[in-house]
Amino acid sequence: QLQLVESGGGLVQPGGSLRLSCAAASGFTLDRYAIGWFRQAPGKEREGVSCIDRSGEIIWYTDSVKGRFTISRDNAKNTVLLQMNSLKPEDTADYYCAAGVAQAMCKLTHMVNYWGRGTQVTVSS
Repeated sequence: QLQLVESGGGLVQPGGSLRLSCAAASGFTLDRYAIGWFRQAPGKEREGVSCIDRSGEIIWYTDSVKGRFTISRDNAKNTVLLQMNSLKPEDTADYYCAAGVAQAMCKLTHMVNYWGRGTQVTVSS
């Protein structure tokens, strides 16, 4: 069972930046999976934020983060990063890393095979 561990969340002021990291627990590798970041704000449904395919060549972003967030993967380091810039209060949510069969899982969550436990991001002055 693949175990995903997120890190990098925290409190940041509007306009600030955070970098989230998703790593596989010891003994597992991420290169077999598409990886995605999802978020869930209080009282709202979980939504796909960004997903990247196994090779790193196919990337998807939800419209609200385009131009501000960048997803990348380093299979040699067994990590996937989400660089979040120009953060807004509406980006406040719990952010989850997920692994699945294809980057389309950002819109088709039934394609997600594994979920991390999440990391909290709060954007507030």
